[in-house]
Amino acid sequence: MTGKNSRLPSKSDVFNNTTIIFYMAENTLDESLANGVHADLNRYCGNWEGTAKVWFGKDNIADESPVKGSIRPLLGGRFILHEYEGTFQGKPLQGFGIFGYHLKSGKFQSAWVDSLHMGPESLFSEGGPGAEKHSVLAHYKPWGYEPLQTWGWRTELEMTDNDHILVTAYNIEPGAEEQIAT
Repeated sequence: MTGKNSRLPSKSDVFNNTTIIFYMAENTLDESLANGVHADLNRYCGNWEGTAKVWFGKDNIADESPVKGSIRPLLGGRFILHEYEGTFQGKPLQGFGIFGYHLKSGKFQSAWVDSLHMGPESLFSEGGPGAEKHSVLAHYKPWGYEPLQTWGWRTELEMTDNDHILVTAYNIEPGAEEQIAT
């Protein structure tokens, strides 16, 4: 059973609870895509360009450079894919982020990779819904710090008006306040 015009399962269809749960998940997703959180996420879709700023410390802007990208729906709007490219200190930079909303847990989720920060790793994040911004939090262990400690990385996705988005990330050192990173 898929699509908007799916019929309710009959008694002959129900040979276990999977059929009913699948129908309920599809129905809830259809509602979310029409006028819920997934509809809101899909408002971010489009092409964009702007200025990327990278901070190394509270008041230290390490780089400011042009960046451009696109956000497009994946799997019929279940997720959005954020693709971007630019430079960091004159070197090419490319990145990808997938954002979604888990209906059952009520949490935003993301997976992110890029050619500057992540090396061969992925960053997985999760967070609750926000009134004006979508915010997700990840934990990671940075290279070069001994002993290895777990740091935090919080990403906010905000639509400031119908034509502008703002993506802001914060680094969270163990035992310290978060600091703007990008």
